[in-house]
Amino acid sequence: MAKAKIHKVLFVTTEATPFASTGGMGEVCSSLPRALNKTMKADARVMLPLYEEVANRYKSEMTFVCNINVDLSWRNQYCGLFRMERDGVVYYFVDNEYYFKRPNIYGYYDDAERFAFFSRAALELLPYLDFKPDILQSNDHLTALVPIYYSFEYKDRAGYKNIKNVFTLHNINYQGIYPLVIAGDVFGIADENTHVVEFNGKINLVKGAIATCDKIATMSPQYAREIRLPEFSGGLDGILIENRSKIIGILNGIDVDEYNPATSDSLFVNYDAKTLDKKKVNKLELQRMLSLPEDGDVPLVCMIGHIVPYKGYDLVRKSINKESADGNILDTNIQLVILGKGDPDIEGYLTHVQNMYSRRVRAIITYNEDLVKKVLAAADICLIPSRTEPCGLTQMRACRFGTVPIVRATGGLIDSITDCGKGDVGNGFVFEEYDSDIMDKTITRAVSMYYYHKDEWRALCERAMACDFSWDKSALEYIVLYRVLTA
Repeated sequence: MAKAKIHKVLFVTTEATPFASTGGMGEVCSSLPRALNKTMKADARVMLPLYEEVANRYKSEMTFVCNINVDLSWRNQYCGLFRMERDGVVYYFVDNEYYFKRPNIYGYYDDAERFAFFSRAALELLPYLDFKPDILQSNDHLTALVPIYYSFEYKDRAGYKNIKNVFTLHNINYQGIYPLVIAGDVFGIADENTHVVEFNGKINLVKGAIATCDKIATMSPQYAREIRLPEFSGGLDGILIENRSKIIGILNGIDVDEYNPATSDSLFVNYDAKTLDKKKVNKLELQRMLSLPEDGDVPLVCMIGHIVPYKGYDLVRKSINKESADGNILDTNIQLVILGKGDPDIEGYLTHVQNMYSRRVRAIITYNEDLVKKVLAAADICLIPSRTEPCGLTQMRACRFGTVPIVRATGGLIDSITDCGKGDVGNGFVFEEYDSDIMDKTITRAVSMYYYHKDEWRALCERAMACDFSWDKSALEYIVLYRVLTA
């Protein structure tokens, strides 16, 4: 019998937990390689920049590999490479203090240049690694130049041939759009290749990656379908339809050990599906911590994650501002806790609402995993009314904690949450139309079940907790993808 092929995959990413992360991409780029290695016996590794905070916390655990110089247009920059292993995954860190010794990951005037350097460095460093990848898996617009540069300059080089490029689209709303005039000066793209990255008179790095990669992986099957529609594509539906044979949707997973209410150190008290009543203790403790009225019976609704418009905050605003005879969402007997950060305008509005409804609302304008777990353990309902959602991890985490999701039917939300009907099926509540009135009716339906159908609510929570959102199934689907690409 032929020995099974060990797939060698290098994830090139700007984020990977616990080193540097602003959200879902960071978790995916650590959890997926770990699952590939543990469950599928692959050799998946990760390369990311050596940011200042990463160096401060972890450099003592790293081994120096080499240093080279990397050309980027007219620039010639130092590039160091460090290596460490964590949880069965080898991580490589690209060092350049000029670009990466800064207090934040993003938000600088030269981000385009910083991550162009990183993408170029990732390719230049391949001969210095202690393995040769079969697959380069880049992630979103900040590393979209990896398949672009590979196509332009590396595919025919000795030692680089036959490497396949998977471009992972975590969110198509972020496309890497820049003035066309900087193509040569910043990105080092020759005039004869500019047409590959040009779209509507500007550079569009995601468009270039779509055109040059071998496969496009999205975070859910539904999102793979949605991005080919004008209302979801950010203008790229034409190029995506043209490259539709490349697109595959694989639903994300979560780290089920990290998000385990039975063992998490973040909780006030641990519990499982057999001891769900202990959620009430977590609720009372969180209410006390947030100076909300301590009431174990009131349904606690949470919203967790990036505070950005597409997450449905316009629906929440319309609901709160409603002056109909039925009243608004906060006229019902609920408490609302919002945890996250993002758009300053929305943050300001939520703080204003907290001041208006001081006994019902808390807007926690920050984000950390300890608070995420505390809020999920305390909450009864997790509201995710997104206009678009590539996958979403919050609804999966909520299920894990027995916190019933209310989601809009889009992207990975509809791929992971099934409406419970009258309470005898499914793992949450789903509404179709992007409309605040329909969202409110769905919340009312959930609150009514919570108050008046206790047995059905308990069974719903137990079904949610029983859902398997581990990475095992997703890792197998990625192995099938790699097998097809490298056959």
